[in-house]
Amino acid sequence: MRQGIHPEYGPVVFRDRAANYAFLTRSTMTSEKTIEWEDGNTYPVVDVEISDVSHPFYTGTARVLDTAGRVERFERRYGKKG
Repeated sequence: MRQGIHPEYGPVVFRDRAANYAFLTRSTMTSEKTIEWEDGNTYPVVDVEISDVSHPFYTGTARVLDTAGRVERFERRYGKKG
């Protein structure tokens, strides 16, 4: 690997503000904000809008659209062609 061209890779805390959830991982992302983690060390923190804890697909609260019902409702409202 060439020296000096790659971003710094180190521990970062990602915090999901919507779910009040945070996890420590390694990343090339950086931030001016810091947080004191459970192990007593201070790490940069990156706030994210959504994570696996708050995303509807992962939490099981995703809604399935009834496309057949929508088509039938459209045909009733505007008439079936053909």
